[in-house]
Amino acid sequence: MEEERAAPPRVVGEYELGEMVGKGTFAEVFRAVHAPTGARVAVKEIDRRRVDDHVRRGILQEMSILGSLSHPNILRLINTIETGEKLFLVLEYCDGGDLEAYRQTHGGPRNRLPEATARDFARQLAEGLKVLRGQRIVHRDLKPQNLLLSADGDAITLKIGDFGFARSLMHENLAATFCGSPYYMAPEIWRGDKYDAKADLWSVGVILFQLVTGELPFLGENRVELREKVLSSSGLSFPPDIEADLHPEFIDLCRRLICLDPAERMPFEEFFNHNFLATARYSCYSGGSV
Repeated sequence: MEEERAAPPRVVGEYELGEMVGKGTFAEVFRAVHAPTGARVAVKEIDRRRVDDHVRRGILQEMSILGSLSHPNILRLINTIETGEKLFLVLEYCDGGDLEAYRQTHGGPRNRLPEATARDFARQLAEGLKVLRGQRIVHRDLKPQNLLLSADGDAITLKIGDFGFARSLMHENLAATFCGSPYYMAPEIWRGDKYDAKADLWSVGVILFQLVTGELPFLGENRVELREKVLSSSGLSFPPDIEADLHPEFIDLCRRLICLDPAERMPFEEFFNHNFLATARYSCYSGGSV
């Protein structure tokens, strides 16, 4: 009886596809290897038969934006390959998963991360946002699942990914599309108002709040209830059992980012230079200053 042979790897261009690591409505993501060099990459396979014109425009926008950006804190688009009805995006491989998975596996009680760890991630997120700010790009879907991590020994690099909702405001000042992930979506989007890149700063505030407290600032059983909780809020509340232990600069940063009125929300330059981010460098793991 002949020994059963393993099926050869699926090949797309110069890339050998391996295990599927993610799946959506119209796309699948695979670990892959660049055969000539052995470099690890991620390949996003998109079935163009499953996408409508709106999604197709989003894919083209994502390709255009990623192709124009180059920064250590932004996921890199390496190549694009078209074969018949399939489109393949070859992306930088991040072996550390995403920030939500990191919070779930490395967090303490309630999956809370130390402020020092949140500070390090916030610094890196700020560096990526500086590039988007310079290009007048609003991401519109910042959340822990779209912040990918690449590990090199003890060093962890955060990379902003998934630019499917991103939009360039180079030729206009405001966007109007209702999009994003509900728990991280700015109130001006919930209201149906036109908005600018400050909507991303609200999302940043929610992410930082969740990393350190282990909770989301606003919850609802459904989108209608969540919208009401966000829009009727009179101010940001922290879990009472841990508020006294939180650094005042962290509390200040969250309150000024998670601000219902975008005109009163902290501007980008103040976020980039906020004291919470400027505090002495901390170790991601020990929580002590370095």
